[in-house]
Amino acid sequence: ALIFRLTKLLGSDSELDLNFEKVISDCYKENPYMIDLAISDISATRSRDSACKDWVSPFLYYKGFHALQSYRIANWLWKKERSEYASFIQSKASKNFGIDIHPAAKINHSIMLDHGTGIVIGETSVVEENVSIMQSVTLGGTGKETQDRHPKIGSGVLIGAGSKILGNIKIGKGSKVVAGSVVLSNIPPHSLVAGVPATVIGKPNEEMPSLLMNQKPN
Repeated sequence: ALIFRLTKLLGSDSELDLNFEKVISDCYKENPYMIDLAISDISATRSRDSACKDWVSPFLYYKGFHALQSYRIANWLWKKERSEYASFIQSKASKNFGIDIHPAAKINHSIMLDHGTGIVIGETSVVEENVSIMQSVTLGGTGKETQDRHPKIGSGVLIGAGSKILGNIKIGKGSKVVAGSVVLSNIPPHSLVAGVPATVIGKPNEEMPSLLMNQKPN
C-alpha cells in the first residue's frame, strides 16, 4: 500500500516513465527496516498531532509523512551512488509537497513534520530520533561553504514554526526552539531558546519537548 501511495504521489502521466513503482519496491525489498521507519513516523504523528484522530490519515493525506518517506527512498538511492535519480525524487517531492529535503541528509526514526509546508533540510543536516519540526523551518547553511555546513538536531527536540537554524551547529537533545527563532550557535541539551538571534532563556518543562508538543515558551 505504501509503494502504491508513493508511486501515485510522485509519479505523473506527463513525465517520462521512470518506473517509480519498481524503484520504490526495490528499495523496500532491499531495506525491509524502512517499513519500520515508516511505521515509526506514522506513530509519531498519531501520538503528537492533536488533529490526527486515526492511523490512516497520515498515510493517506499528510504531506509531511509523504515527504519524509520520499526522502528515505532518495537517501537510499544517494547511498547507492544514483545521485541523479535521488535528486529527481527530491525535486518531485519538493514540487508536490512543498518540503525540500536533500537526499544526503541523515534523518533518524520517529520524526514528525507537522503541516510540513516550507520545511527545508540541507545536505549535511543530521536529525536524530523523536524530533518534531513545524512548518516553515529551515535547517540551512550560512554562506557558500561546501563541507559540513548544516545543523545537527539532537533527539527529543521540538522546533517551532518558522524557526531558522543555520550553520554547522548542534541543538542539544531535549531542547525547545520557540517559533520564529533564528539559531546561529550551539545550544546545550535541555535548553529553551528564543529570539533573533536566539539565546537560551531557560529550560523546557518536558524531558522530550517533541513528544508533548507544547508550543508555548513554557
